[in-house]
Parts: sequence; structure tokens; C-alpha cells
Amino acid sequence: MLRKVKFGCGAARRAVRSRVNVGSCRETQRMIALRLLLLFAITLPIGSLFAQEASQPSPTSTAEQQRAVPQSNGTSEGTISPAPNKSAVPAADKSVVEHPATNGEAAGVMPAAMASKTKLPTESTYDEVHVNPMVKSTDTAKFNPNSAAAAEADVDPNLRTHTKPIRVDVDLVLVPVTITDPMNRLVTGLEKENFVLLDNGEKQAIQHFSSEDAPISLGVIFDMSGSMNNKIEKAREAVVQFFKTANPEDEFFLIAFNDKPTLISDFTSSVEQVQGQLVYTTPKGRTALLDAIYLGMAKMRQAKHQKKALLIISDGGDNRSRYTENEIKSMVKESDVQIYAIGIFDSSPRSDEERFGPQLLAEVTDVTGGRTFTVDSPNELADVATKIGVELRNQYVLGYRPTKPGHDGKWRKVRVKLNTPKGLPQLSVYAKTGYYAPSE
Repeated sequence: MLRKVKFGCGAARRAVRSRVNVGSCRETQRMIALRLLLLFAITLPIGSLFAQEASQPSPTSTAEQQRAVPQSNGTSEGTISPAPNKSAVPAADKSVVEHPATNGEAAGVMPAAMASKTKLPTESTYDEVHVNPMVKSTDTAKFNPNSAAAAEADVDPNLRTHTKPIRVDVDLVLVPVTITDPMNRLVTGLEKENFVLLDNGEKQAIQHFSSEDAPISLGVIFDMSGSMNNKIEKAREAVVQFFKTANPEDEFFLIAFNDKPTLISDFTSSVEQVQGQLVYTTPKGRTALLDAIYLGMAKMRQAKHQKKALLIISDGGDNRSRYTENEIKSMVKESDVQIYAIGIFDSSPRSDEERFGPQLLAEVTDVTGGRTFTVDSPNELADVATKIGVELRNQYVLGYRPTKPGHDGKWRKVRVKLNTPKGLPQLSVYAKTGYYAPSE
């Protein structure tokens, strides 16, 4: 009996050991399988990476190039865009330069504009890149027209090239003259004998005298910068009132400007057409006033009437133009276009451009025989615009042939004096200040 018991106990012990051994074997197999799977998972990406490197000559991935090469879009941070493939750049192409990797990042390709401060990316536009304007004693906060920013700017083709001064051979010099009383009211009814004309100090014989309403070629230079947002409706109304004084034979165009000037309406005799185009303009951006004057003067070369005038409606100085103040002053001096301006100036200027705005407009208009009218409220715009329109049609035009004509291309001063009739108060005279003599 005892032997059976012993035998049973021994068999039981052998059965237990057999189960343990089998369990250990199975556990070992599981561990081996897991290790194989882990090894397979590790080695597979490495093989794929080697295959990718074998097929691509550039060691820099697209994502790394995007991180390495920020491309400016006009903001301080810039936006990220794919860098050009290094292998696709010809050896002679100098538009890109390589830069070494830093802080463990892969090497990328940098546009030449980022490597040199004197160039801009070829794909940049006037609106994408802002360069602080150069500040001069006489030309406050204007762009340098010879800078790379100006050369690369995406602006109207009429503004891309600095043209030489235009000098027309002078035979008969015509001088529009406006006469006002101390209350700034127009004075009409004067005769030729009431005027005295001086050319470089020499008295001239007035051979042509007129006070009739002649057809006019008119251009409106309309400020659509962001600062006009709260005045835009009144400004539009002023343009409408100005055109209401037009005659059927008049022609006019409209230029709106903010970051750059745009021809909104070409020469037309339809007031409704100009009004319709003006409705869709939206105030935004900065103020390229001088560029707008340049474009207006260039457009006036297509005018069909001998009498020409520009009206500027703006609320401040210039902070965006490529052309400088001196360049525009020279241009208006050598033209036969009268320039008027309505200035809507803030009582507390926030910048130098706004502070010098009234002076800029006055200097541009006075030399042409026009005037600058300052309004304190947008509600006054319509009345002032009507007054300018009436003034343009009630001017005296004096014509003379110089007794000592010059052919040296120099500036000749013109002065108009008045023999005031008895019974009238002291009168004010507004006339162009001179002209350029022919060069031959």
C-alpha cells in the first residue's frame, strides 16, 4: 500500500515538472517572437530611409527646407514656403545662395534677397515689401526713387520710369489769372488795361485777353487711403458737386490713390460714368499722393482742351510715393496745368507726413496759379468743391509773346500786377509764377 502511494507521489511530481518545463518553453518562444517583431520594426524604417536616400541626391527633406528657409511676405515673421530644390539650380544661377546648417538643422537654400540687403526677391510686390522711406530735410518721409524697393515695386507702368522734363517751344505764353476781394469772393468785369505783365522783370504787351468760360480738361486726384474712411461719403459728394459746375464740352478723368494711384475713369464727358466708378472705391492702405499727381500730370498730355486743371482731395501728406517732393514740384512748374487742392487736415497731426501735408499741397498748387483750400469739417467739402469749379470758369486769361525770348531752357519768372479800379478794395491776384523757355 505504501509503495503505491510513493509511486503515485512520484508520478505526480514528474507530471508537475513536465508542465513547468512546457510552460517555460512556451514563455521562451513568446519572448523570442516579441524580440523578432521588435527587431523587424526597427530595421524596416532604416531600410526604407536608405532606399529614399539612394533615390534622392539632396540630403535635405522638403519639410526641413521649409523650416530652414522662411520667405518674407511683408510681415516681421514671414510665411513658410518650400525652398527651391538645390539640385535643380544651375551652377551659373546667382539668384540663390547656399547657407550652412546651424543647431543641427539641415542645410537649405536661401533667396539672394535674404543674403543681401540691397535686393528684393523677384516674386515680391509693392504691397508685400515695405521699406521705410528715406527722410530728408525738404522731402519728409519719401521713398528713394533709386532704391531697390522702388525698382522692384509693382506699380502702374506710368510710374516706373523717371522721364526727362518736358519743355514745349514757347511762342504765345498764356497766363490764367484769378482775382479775389478781401472776402475771398471772385472779382469779374475787369479789363485788359487793369493788368500789368512782367516776364523776367520786363513789361510785356498783353496780346490776348479773355474772361470767357472756355472748355476745360479736368482731372480729380481722389484720396482713398485708410485715413479717409470716416470722410469718404462727404468726399464723394464733393466730387459730384465739382462736376456739376462742368460745361457740356468739358472732359474729365478720375484717379484714386492709396498705396499706389489707379486710373478709375478715363477722359469722358459723362459725369454719371465717373460717379458710378467712384461708388465702388474703398478706403484702405497708405498715401501715395505724389505718385498720384505724377500720374495725373502724365494723363493730362492726352487732354484735348488748351485749358487744363487738376483737383486734389486729400487729408494729409505723403508716406508711400516713389517720387519725391522736389521732382513733382519741378514737373508741375514746367507744365501748363493749374492745380487746386482741398485739404481735410486733422487739428492734431499724428506724424510728420500729416504735419507737412498743408505745406506740400500749398507749394504744389501755388506755383501753377491754383490754390489750396483747407476745410475743418468734411461737411464743407461740397461747398468748397463748387467754389473751385466756379472759379475755374471765371478766370482771366492773359496772353503775350516775350519781347526777349530765351532759348536756354531756363526758368523765366512771370508776375501779374493789377491796376485796381477806383472804388474797389485791395484785391488779391493768383497766377502761375513762370515757365521754362525752349532749349533751342
